[in-house]
Amino acid sequence: MKKRLLGTVGLSLLAWPSGAQTPPLTPEQQSFRALYQEMVETDTSITTGSCTALADKIEGHLKDAGYAADQITRFAVPDHPKEGGIVVVYPGTSKTLKPMLLLGHLDVVVAKREDWTRDPYKLIEENGYFYGRGTSDMKAMDAAWVDMMIRFRKSGYKPGRTIKMALTCGEETTGAFDGAEWLAKNRPDLIAAEFALNEGGGGRTDGHGKVVLMTMHVGEKAVQNYRIETTNPGGHSSVPVPDNAIYELADALKKVATYEFPVQLSDTTRAYFARVGKSQPGEMGAAMVAISKDPADKAALAILDRDRSYHSMLRTTCVATLLDGGHANNALPQRAGANINCRIFPGNSVEATQAALVQAIGDPKVTVTLVPPIRPPAVPPPLDPRIFGPAEKLVAKYYPGVPFVPAMSTGGTDGIFLEGIGIPVYGPPGGYGDPDGNGAHGLNERRSVASVYGGRDFLTELVKTYADGPK
Repeated sequence: MKKRLLGTVGLSLLAWPSGAQTPPLTPEQQSFRALYQEMVETDTSITTGSCTALADKIEGHLKDAGYAADQITRFAVPDHPKEGGIVVVYPGTSKTLKPMLLLGHLDVVVAKREDWTRDPYKLIEENGYFYGRGTSDMKAMDAAWVDMMIRFRKSGYKPGRTIKMALTCGEETTGAFDGAEWLAKNRPDLIAAEFALNEGGGGRTDGHGKVVLMTMHVGEKAVQNYRIETTNPGGHSSVPVPDNAIYELADALKKVATYEFPVQLSDTTRAYFARVGKSQPGEMGAAMVAISKDPADKAALAILDRDRSYHSMLRTTCVATLLDGGHANNALPQRAGANINCRIFPGNSVEATQAALVQAIGDPKVTVTLVPPIRPPAVPPPLDPRIFGPAEKLVAKYYPGVPFVPAMSTGGTDGIFLEGIGIPVYGPPGGYGDPDGNGAHGLNERRSVASVYGGRDFLTELVKTYADGPK
């Protein structure tokens, strides 16, 4: 009866109109809200915050719920004391089912109070939304993971497979201590699992609260930076010469800007375009179906490339993001350089992408070098029916009539480090966002109240389904 009641409340919240007053919360939902608030209001940015401080609080909640000390592992390195993480293990009863892993990052993108309408490190509920840094990326999911681990322990739930949870730091900042990478390299035994659930999936609304699509995140691009650079002896600016480092860099950047990597499809993107295309009217839908059948269809590609998201999903992309050059107002530049940020389609190496940039620039005076950190190649997980089947049934239950499709992220997550050691990573559906991105990584980040509570119920039911094993 209790389980049925919670499911009913969750479903009613999912359908609640945006901006309307939500129904009264159950005691368990009140506890979840308090946990979510604590997470958002604990600054975990790289500049002014501490993931370790939030991990301390999470450890306290887990111990209060009854977890033993040997079921909780804390980790950090001396050079990064504020970027620590936590792993907790909830034992299963089966001797044959392998563990599953719930992965999440605690850190958030830096937020400046003077730029925000509201205090970014206060959870503010307003007009059907929660506002605050991390409300969307990704503390709603983090809170759902911790909340269910607490409830599982308190209720005495006995899963078939062991459930592990790893909450780490460093996902949002290049060059920071990345806890997921550290675990994959130093404690693979601790996070060993048949599969992992992570961020990246979820739904999209029409911008007015109606959910129109649900996705399972299956695979992602690899993020890699390159530096292109030109050098020159320089000299006095009063006697310019054609051989100018800044001009040579500008010419190289123009070639990078106009270069298109070849179109590629994976099992995930092929299924995405085929299924979404069938449900989308007009020439865009027809083009999606056509490209899923023939990636060489130039007419279909021309239509899809009008949408920047589809353009990115179909190929590796590289773009200039930082620029520097020269050393004095009255001197010819001796050096000019730029950072090129690439999102590499699964199956391609960082070296092959580097070679493609060199060929596109076509100038031996321009060097193209890899910028650390160098991430592992993207390895897309399989479209496993054991993962998709339960999720599809729950999408039909929570979001009747809404299409459910696999999708490849054009961004990057910590899942790539787990996939590098043989753990397939999926971003489950459940919560949802608006077409504008809900301010993630930007100003006034928000998440709809209905998405937070409904997503929590959805994920709990999904995790229990996976943990109980095949029926």
